[in-house]
This record gives sequence, C-alpha cells and structure tokens, in this order.
Amino acid sequence: MNKLHTHTLIIGCGIAGAAAALRLSDDPAHHVIVITRAAEASDTASTWAQGGIVTRGLDDSPDLLVRDILEAGAGLSSPHMARILAEEGPELVRSVLIERCGVRFDHTDDGELVYGLEGAHSTRRILHVGDQTGAAIINGMLKTLAERPNVKLLTHHTAVDLITFPHHALDPLMVYEPITCHGAYVLNRKTGEVDRVLAGQTVLATGGLGQIFLNTSNPKGARGDGLAMAWRAGARVVNAEYVQFHPTTLSVRGAPNLLISEAVRGEGAVLLTPDGRPFMENYAPEWKDLAPRDVVARAIQTEMLEHGYEHVYLDIASKHPADFIRSRFPLLAANCAQYGLDVTRDLIPVVPAAHYFCGGVLTDEWGQTSLEGLYAVGEVSCTGLHGANRLASTSLLEGLVWGDRAARHILPRRCDPVDDARVPGWVYRGDSEPDPALIEVDMTTIKNVMWHYVGLVRTAERLARAERELRHLWHEIEEFYRSQRLNDALVGLRNAVQVARIVTFSAQRNRVSRGAHYRADAASAPSMTEMPASRMSR
Repeated sequence: MNKLHTHTLIIGCGIAGAAAALRLSDDPAHHVIVITRAAEASDTASTWAQGGIVTRGLDDSPDLLVRDILEAGAGLSSPHMARILAEEGPELVRSVLIERCGVRFDHTDDGELVYGLEGAHSTRRILHVGDQTGAAIINGMLKTLAERPNVKLLTHHTAVDLITFPHHALDPLMVYEPITCHGAYVLNRKTGEVDRVLAGQTVLATGGLGQIFLNTSNPKGARGDGLAMAWRAGARVVNAEYVQFHPTTLSVRGAPNLLISEAVRGEGAVLLTPDGRPFMENYAPEWKDLAPRDVVARAIQTEMLEHGYEHVYLDIASKHPADFIRSRFPLLAANCAQYGLDVTRDLIPVVPAAHYFCGGVLTDEWGQTSLEGLYAVGEVSCTGLHGANRLASTSLLEGLVWGDRAARHILPRRCDPVDDARVPGWVYRGDSEPDPALIEVDMTTIKNVMWHYVGLVRTAERLARAERELRHLWHEIEEFYRSQRLNDALVGLRNAVQVARIVTFSAQRNRVSRGAHYRADAASAPSMTEMPASRMSR
C-alpha cells in the first residue's frame, strides 16, 4: 500500500475542485493532491455543462439575481448564500476564468461580451462559449493548474471511504474526541491497490448522483460517491429529496440522454406535442417555455402520460436561420447529427431526465461540513443556495464561488497530515474479482426503482415500495462488497444504493410538494428536510 501525504486532498476536479486547487496553489508552500476516478481529468460533469455560467448582465444587479434565485428555489433557498453568490460570483468569473484561465466567452465583433437568457431569469446574464461552456472552463482551469508545481493531479483514482477519527483511529481514546477527517482510502485503478492519502484538510468535490436514475444527463461517474462517503462518516445531509430533472434531453432509441441546453429555449425554441401543439402556456402562462425546470419537466411528463406520447418535441428550426443555429449551438447540431437529426430543419424529440442534485452534504458559508477537517463544494454540497429547485446556470458559478471560498478558509489554517502510525492500512476482505453481470443487474435495478418510484412524481405508495426494495438490495450489495476484491464498479454500486436510500428516505419524510420534490399526494405537513443517519442501517 502506498502512503501519500498532503496539506489538502481534493476529491474531484470539476469547476469546484479546480477552483479550490487554483486558490490553494497561490501559496507555494501549500501542497495539494487532486484525485479523479476518470482516465482524463477533464471528464467531469462540469465539462458537460452546455448552457453557460451566471454573471452580472448589463441591466442587472445583485438584488435582481438574488430575487431570481429565491423565486426559483421555491421558498427554500438561503438568502444569505444567494447574496454571497450574487456579490462575489461575477468578480470571480472575471478574475479567475477570464483573466487567469483565459476562458474566451462569446463576444460581439467589437469585443463586448454576449449575455444569454435562460429560464426563470429576469434579464440576460448568462455567459457562454457556444454550447460548450463547461468544456471551455474546465480546459482553461486544468491548463492553469498544470503549471502549478505544488498541485499533483492523479487520474484513475477512486475514493473508497473517508479516513475519520475516531472510526479509523488506532488509539482507542480517540472515541472521546469529535469526528475529524484525515484524508481518504483511495483505490488506484491501475494497480488495484487501496492507498492511504493522508491530509490536513479534505475537500469533497465529487459532483452529483444522476446515475441512480434510469434517464439522466449526467456522466457515468455521477453516482453519489461523495455523498455516500460523507454520510457513512457521519456528516449532515439535507434536502436530499430535491433532485432536479432537466426537461429536455434527447430521446432517440439507442442514444444516451444527451442534454438539450436550456439556452435553446432561451433563444426562442418552443415545446410541441407530436401533433404540433404548443402546450407550456397551459402550465405556466407567465413564463411559458421559460418556466422553471421542475414546472417544464412535469408539464412534459403530464403530456406524455395523458396522451401516451413517447416524447415531445423541441422546435428551434422554425425560430432562427440555419447559420445562427449552427453557430450558437454547434455541439447540439453535432450530437443530433449522430442520430440522423438536422436541428436546422427537424424537430428534436425530448424527454425529462435526472439532472442536478439540489441537496447534499450540509456546509456553512465557507464550505465547511459538520465534520472537522472536511469541506464540500459544488453539487455534492448543500449550501442552501438552490433550495428546492436550482436556477439555471447557477451551478457552475456556485462551484467557482465555494471552491474559492473553501480554499480561502483553508489557507490560513494549513496543517500537516496525521502520522502514518495512527491510521490502519486498508483491510482486504476478498480476492475474488466481482462478477460484472451481478453489478450491472443490481445497478439497473436501482435505476429502475428510482426512476419509476422516486422520480418526477412521487406518492407514499411508490416511495414505500422503493424503500422496501432498496433496503433488501442494500443488504445484498453490502455482503457482496465485503466479500470481493474492490474495483471502481463495485465501489460505485455500493455508493449508488446508499444514496438511493438517502433520497428515498428524505422524499418519504417530506409530504409537502415544493420545487423539484413533487408529491401527488401532498399534505399540509411541515417540511422535514434533514435525513438523520441514525434512522437507517449502515
């Protein structure tokens, strides 16, 4: 087993993890290790972000952005966190992304930035790089990080569990001390060995959990790894029932649910039934096709269920000239062309899909979790910013702001990792290679249960059935996990069933429909959003 030591361990290298690493790297004496399970550092959910990043538009103000965030959050967004984002975010876009990392957002011929409009925004304030904004941001950040000698980036490394005291302490007297995080056990996917990465501070930046659902716009690694690890360690998890479903992902047989950016509707695209009828004015007369995502997603779902549609359609072709569409949405055009669709002429078949996790590991305004030495930033965290429903294109900015904030909080508190002798090595419980067929079947079961019972529309009966099936599956997977040699797929399966139970349990306890959590059997009971770990089997 290898032993790695660092001042700060960052798990994940999307915009939140990269922002934290960039700020920490400003101190040449501060050593940082960034790990990712992916083969390429750029393979993150942030890279997949098409729509853009919020900043301050020409006719905009912090007050206006705060108002839009609070309205989209359906009464559950933190005004304090929204204010932090609105006041600090635009400056970080300028200083970090544009000036430091060289991200070139879309601009006019005179060099002026072009601001886009998206659903539930009251003004144009979204910066884009075509429809590949996330990729441009991540590539710029990783290029800048590569120039920093005090940052070590390790690919093919999957975090297995957080190292915490007293749980992993060899000293029995640590049981009287508060829970503290000292790094993580990490699977080196190239060697198959589990290494100890000991750190003075640990930052979770592992992204979301969309892969626990049958339809999702998320990459394969978005299976809730960070949330599951934090929960097992005893960190507070809140608002887990609020899973945002993106209204428009590509619906073509044999194709993945490729995201059709909200920016397409921001540029005037209209949703249509298969017989050519626009329908959003029946569900959201004020916003129509630019209504908040949960409203649009449920409207599509309702139309599909009531009329037996396999999907609905998105029409951008009749709204703009072909040259504009190809220029504004090159990735969309290329993706659709792979499956025989010409977006400049054809209607685009779309369905909703799990897209963004609004809940997560509870943090304060600096990204600190309830465990000493552990921070969480980006989608794995819950700052309270998104409330019950995320406002479009605020996720990249949240990752940037709180990645930077966590690093600023860590820098003056730099500390060395604990001594090797205080932490046990990883205990290997089995030598058998896990059967990939068993993993695939169990993962498919999780996805189906979550999609049909804990998806866009929830009821007590559906949630109760999901809880029973997931509880049984959890026991089976835990036994399987403890008898096999670890690989990435097995780690992901264990985490997926755990976070599926967390989401289901939270959805059961909250009988109030709000934002992304829609209960068809809604009652007037008060919202209960925190998921106490003591109520579930470990």
